[in-house]
Amino acid sequence: MRSEREARGWSQAEAVRAMRAKSSHNLPTDSTLLRNWRRWESGESRPDEFYAPIIAACFDTVTTAFFPKARPNRDDELLSSTGMDTLEFIGRLRMSDVCGATLDALRITAERLCCEYPCGDAAVLHAEGTAWLRRITSLLDGRLTLAQHREVLVLAGWVALLVGCLDYDLGRRAAAEVTRRAATSLGHEAEHVEIVGWGAEMAAWFALTQGNYRGAIEAVDGVAASTQRLGVAVQLSAQQAKAWARLGDHGRMEAALSESRAILQRLDHPANLDNHFVVDPEKLDFYAMDCFRVAGDDRRAEAYARRVIRSATAPDGTVRSPMRVAEAQLTLAVVAVRDGDLERALHEALRAFDGHRRSLPSLLWIAGETAREMIGRYPGDPRTRTYLDRLRSLSPS
Repeated sequence: MRSEREARGWSQAEAVRAMRAKSSHNLPTDSTLLRNWRRWESGESRPDEFYAPIIAACFDTVTTAFFPKARPNRDDELLSSTGMDTLEFIGRLRMSDVCGATLDALRITAERLCCEYPCGDAAVLHAEGTAWLRRITSLLDGRLTLAQHREVLVLAGWVALLVGCLDYDLGRRAAAEVTRRAATSLGHEAEHVEIVGWGAEMAAWFALTQGNYRGAIEAVDGVAASTQRLGVAVQLSAQQAKAWARLGDHGRMEAALSESRAILQRLDHPANLDNHFVVDPEKLDFYAMDCFRVAGDDRRAEAYARRVIRSATAPDGTVRSPMRVAEAQLTLAVVAVRDGDLERALHEALRAFDGHRRSLPSLLWIAGETAREMIGRYPGDPRTRTYLDRLRSLSPS
């Protein structure tokens, strides 16, 4: 309760007010609730069946996720939750090393969650990821070998990275940063360089969308040497390229993109391209598209944007990566503005806002850059106002 409250920047009194806002029942006075809250946070007492659902609702989750049963049979619970609960399978697990089987099930679940990131509903996936993170870390209360202890830390690190990304997508900047730091700490404790690298990549992403381009470059510099043989290095260099593009240093931008390609060329082709924490050539095209748009190389930006849309769209028209497609459509809108075709630009830009899955800070960032292009060339045009009105409707109140 304390960590969730502090992640939101609430005082205990503000948490009590949130309880009152979420409850459909008449609650005691604020002073009584505040005393109760202090006892709950200190561990002096535990919320009963009346208060537990209200507290869980305050933190946008469900009661069973926030207040799991004390000391459950974790092997059965975890295996069942992965969908591996047929009688035949459970029977086999009980005849073997159940702890090992549980870790196998958790690996599968962590992979599944990371694969659902591009298209899954962010709020639903966040709730599921948070619940799984609690389940995974609960294993640390048990007796584990050193190898198993490290494995649990690694699994928790991956899921924490995912939850942090989702927090940021949903506009929860403070919570995202807290979770990112926790994931990085788990990576350090487990001596898992790739998790630490992704924590730095997230820091660079956060800095970029907040206009802190030097901060993004510094975040990458801190881990660049240790991650050169890992897939995350591709994306780290690509994030630096985006920062250099916005700082107007196109030479360093090109050098960073070239470094990303060189690293990618050395790596084996990924086995699972759906995993959010896997970098592939199509993802690098997405970063190159952004860089060339900012650099003013319209023809290359347009070519990359169309390639991104093709690769992110299934043969039946299903969009597999709606967030990438949205930024590609905004890139096409910018190119159209520069070509003097505001009508086509408006069409492409408005399409970018229709996706069912979005990363709000990233979308607002690129959409804001698109707005500046429209205002600079067509400041009084009604179509520019139409776009700006739609953009304002996306911004959090």
